Amino acid sequence: MDTLNSIVCGARRALFALMTTAAIVCAVAPASAGQNCEPRKPSLDSIRRDLALAASVAEQLDEMARRDGTRVLLIARAGQDLGQYGLRYSHLGIAYRDDAALGGRGAWRVVHKLNQCGSSRSMIYRQGLAEFFGDGLYAHEAGVVVLKSAIGTRLADQLKDDLVLTALHEPRYNMLAYPWSGPYQQSNQWAIETLAMLAEPSVTSRAAARNWLRAQDYRPTTLQISSLTRLGARVSSAHISFDDHPFGRRMAGQIDTVTVDSVFAWIERSGLGGPTLRLRTQPVDRPPRRDVTAT
Repeated sequence: MDTLNSIVCGARRALFALMTTAAIVCAVAPASAGQNCEPRKPSLDSIRRDLALAASVAEQLDEMARRDGTRVLLIARAGQDLGQYGLRYSHLGIAYRDDAALGGRGAWRVVHKLNQCGSSRSMIYRQGLAEFFGDGLYAHEAGVVVLKSAIGTRLADQLKDDLVLTALHEPRYNMLAYPWSGPYQQSNQWAIETLAMLAEPSVTSRAAARNWLRAQDYRPTTLQISSLTRLGARVSSAHISFDDHPFGRRMAGQIDTVTVDSVFAWIERSGLGGPTLRLRTQPVDRPPRRDVTAT
């Protein structure tokens, strides 16, 4: 093993020792947010930037907790360049503050769904911010939406329960899963369906979650994807399918799916939470600053 790789692995081992990952359903294979797993050696600079972002976001969220009592929020990362689709963020998780963690000092945990290395399977994970942002970023910023305090308070304890988090989990993964049917489930879809279940006690199934989301005026993103692109993706990627989409819309190249940007827009529109905050790495000696954006 060369020197750079040794340093990288050493840094990762130290990181993993500090920021525990729990696979809620035990996993051995590496995981990703709907991307094919390709061998890569992260540079020291990329690791440094990932860790700096995670530390800065933690400080800014701690400040929000002290000032506003924030305990639960939706958090997103930009792992891919989705600019051609007009999208900013690629992957969504639900974050909560665990006040009992780290010997009572408290820490932020993120629960989210990850695809198993480009396969058609997925699992639910609980991670620290360092690991959540350590999956290879296109842009070093976090998208954050704070849920209304009444909802956040109700969700905080439930997010610690593994049985609750897996109640609506469908292991069959499709990165472009259709939001209104149930053969597959992608990462952002798990998050929004689980949010529906946690926000509305009468929701006890994926079908009920979808009905509730429709009633609450959730609107998925429609991606324009040509037949040639669909064919290439389906042949080369086990984690992409189109057979759950309505035939007419599929033939017209109209692929409806759950995106982070559509979830953030819906949360604010529905009054379930506030506007989107963009959190970036802050200089060490400056007070935290938040950019509020309309999504």
